[in-house]
Amino acid sequence: MPEPSESGTEAAPREEQLARVPFFQGLTREALALIAQVTTEESHGLGTRIFQYGDPGDKVFILLEGKVRISREVAGMGEEALAVLGPGEVFGEMSLLDEAPRSADARVHERCRLLVIAKDAFDDLLFLHKDLAYEVLWNSVRMLSARLRETNEKLTFLTVSGKF
Repeated sequence: MPEPSESGTEAAPREEQLARVPFFQGLTREALALIAQVTTEESHGLGTRIFQYGDPGDKVFILLEGKVRISREVAGMGEEALAVLGPGEVFGEMSLLDEAPRSADARVHERCRLLVIAKDAFDDLLFLHKDLAYEVLWNSVRMLSARLRETNEKLTFLTVSGKF
């Protein structure tokens, strides 16, 4: 179960935390301040399942400290780790873009501290601030394009090496 932080956290440090996250790079101070208002903080111990494949995608997570393993269960093989994420990385962000369920599991690999943004609060924020929505959209497109390129490179390697 998550351990929520006290709500009295100062906004400025949270804005600074968000500014260091590639997903939010290039956003104005005003935009970061708006996003900071809808974040909460959670801490999780080793092995905690943050979400699992098929769960509703209702939150996005930003790693402040620790590590999280993103994986899928593969029939006959067990768990296949897709990525081990560290501080500054974002996961669960696909839930901001679609209504689909989670496409993988997220489990704490090393005790972690997270910033959490609920989809409903984020949607409301973007509805009220169209300029912010535009900035976040383009950051999302850049990040997803980079991940797609990385996946293409991995598939090319697997095809060439005969492992696919």
